[in-house]
Amino acid sequence: MRPVSRLATSLAVAMVTLPALAQTTAPATAPDAIPPIAATAILPHDLSPMGMFMAADWIVKTVMIGLMLASLATWTVWLAKTIELAQAKRRARQVLAAATKAEHLGQAAEQTAAGTDASAAIVRAALRETRVSDGLDAAGIKERIVIEVQRIEAAAGRRIGRGTGILATIGAIAPFIGLFGTVWGIMNSFIGIARAQTTNLAVVAPGIAEALLATAIGLVAAIPAVVIYNIFTRSIGGYRAQLADVTAQTMRLVSRDLDRRAAAGHQTFRPRQAAE
Repeated sequence: MRPVSRLATSLAVAMVTLPALAQTTAPATAPDAIPPIAATAILPHDLSPMGMFMAADWIVKTVMIGLMLASLATWTVWLAKTIELAQAKRRARQVLAAATKAEHLGQAAEQTAAGTDASAAIVRAALRETRVSDGLDAAGIKERIVIEVQRIEAAAGRRIGRGTGILATIGAIAPFIGLFGTVWGIMNSFIGIARAQTTNLAVVAPGIAEALLATAIGLVAAIPAVVIYNIFTRSIGGYRAQLADVTAQTMRLVSRDLDRRAAAGHQTFRPRQAAE
């Protein structure tokens, strides 16, 4: 029985000494333990685009507002130029049809007298030059008409192309402006990580989301601007081709009238020569 009693005594002594040893060793191991996080950042409840916009830094907000204004300008130019091009093309088709059916330049000018666009101005300019240059050399008349018509076409091309440069500018710089807002927002997120001394995703996720929203708005502003600019470039080229067709038909009528005038003068001159 003595070994049993000795074992019981040893167990009792161990139970008494272990708590004391734990208390004495706890302060030495406490500094090595990982301290618990006092507070954990909570994701904002409103992660909608408007909520992220309201929570963004003022510089990121400025970038987003500028990009939204650029997008508004893009769609405003699209609406205005679409209406302008449609009307200009319709009037050019009407003048081209009138010049094609007309037998002489005066008839074409009468049918397009109410027009105020460049195509009608081409016909009127040709008629005015033929009347002013009555009796002069036909080659000189044609040359002067071509010079005047080229001026009208150039002015019409400049006028119809106004506003498309804004689309090209927005399409070129909007992605980079959005990228600037993204870089600034991510930089603020890393600053927040350093201040919070934690890599918890809840701390950095809102700032990164706000930064990426700036890039998204930049792409929303840039992509339609590039597409609309390309569409308008082709459409303006088609309108200029219509003006060239109107010019060709006008010069055809001018050549016909000059030939008639020359033939009439030759016929009136021949009897006189015969009478002499």
